[in-house]
Amino acid sequence: MTRLSRVVRLVAATAVALVATSTAQAQQRIVTATVTNLAPRNSISFAPLHVGFHRGIFDSFNIGQAPGAGIISVAEGGSGTQWQADFAAADPTATRGTIGGLLQPGGTASLDFMVNTGLNPFFSFASMVVPSNDFFIGNDSPIRLFDATGNLLINSIFQTTSQIWDAGSEIFDPAAAAFVGNNDLRTPQGSVVAFNFAELEGFNGLTTGAGYEFQSQLAAGQNVYRIDFTSRPVTTVPEPSTLVLLTCGLAGLAWVARRGTRRGA
Repeated sequence: MTRLSRVVRLVAATAVALVATSTAQAQQRIVTATVTNLAPRNSISFAPLHVGFHRGIFDSFNIGQAPGAGIISVAEGGSGTQWQADFAAADPTATRGTIGGLLQPGGTASLDFMVNTGLNPFFSFASMVVPSNDFFIGNDSPIRLFDATGNLLINSIFQTTSQIWDAGSEIFDPAAAAFVGNNDLRTPQGSVVAFNFAELEGFNGLTTGAGYEFQSQLAAGQNVYRIDFTSRPVTTVPEPSTLVLLTCGLAGLAWVARRGTRRGA
């Protein structure tokens, strides 16, 4: 093999490596998720939002079925510790996190995530509704958030009163409800996951942990929560070793070209 052939192969291999690196980088995006409480003043608040970008294989609950420990950890107290653990076990490559703290009416919070959109194009979320014994918002099936090229398919997810879930794990009791009572006094219910927001009126007139007097003021189909998404590419540079190889290869080509010119002369 001639010296020119070796140099050409080196440059070609380095170019392939640069293309592969660029392709991988194109799948990495910084996704900003912003949550907003749309409920009326002095109405429901929300615990921190637990989220995950994943391959579409995580499903934390199903309507009409008994709740698992993961979704109960969200619906009863809002910690979501078991939900996060179940998520990590189901999909170790998922990007997970928790957005904000207690989100009162009109409040907003946001967080940035580094997401491989090719590997994790789906999105799941869950948050406790307070005051309640075991109410929450969340998706019972994965939501496809990105297309094959990494573009957002959805810019906003709205949650209405009609999409508030009752985990069916704890009996309704204002004295034992989070945010207005002693959450340690909970009584197991042993029911199934179902839609339910009407019981929230049962907390009217009670003083919340944030100091305001609760008034539901909620009607069917009313927007109470929004998740907004923005996405931007990750700006990176090639690996130093790849740049060194490319530089050496180009220098080699230049050297071979100069020798050829001299011999011709």
